Amino acid sequence: MKKRLWSCLVLGAALLGGCAWFQATEKNDLVGTWTNASGTVWAIRADGTFDVDLTHRGRREAWGTWKTEEDQATFQRTGGLNPKGCDSPGVYKFKRTDEGLQFTLVSDECKLRKKNVLQAWKPSKKK
Repeated sequence: MKKRLWSCLVLGAALLGGCAWFQATEKNDLVGTWTNASGTVWAIRADGTFDVDLTHRGRREAWGTWKTEEDQATFQRTGGLNPKGCDSPGVYKFKRTDEGLQFTLVSDECKLRKKNVLQAWKPSKKK
């Protein structure tokens, strides 16, 4: 009887832990390839990096790193285009919707990034 009870407890803990392990996180909500109404394509990867194709020609014009904390994302340009004010990170609140992604401004000195990020983002059909 004790052995069976112990087996049930171990199995129950494994199942509950497994369920928690497979829950979607906020960070995973950002991962994917997205496009906005301007045609900008934004590839956000699970490894914490991103590429931006502003001219939608299949070439990245800017790239960088990103991280999340709860519903807040921080984007830091590390290469490519460097307009004035874009050396510092941009911080945004984000929400995954049925249509895609929506961001609201927390702080960002980069006008070009703000112009793009604050638009609605839909999953991109480009691979």
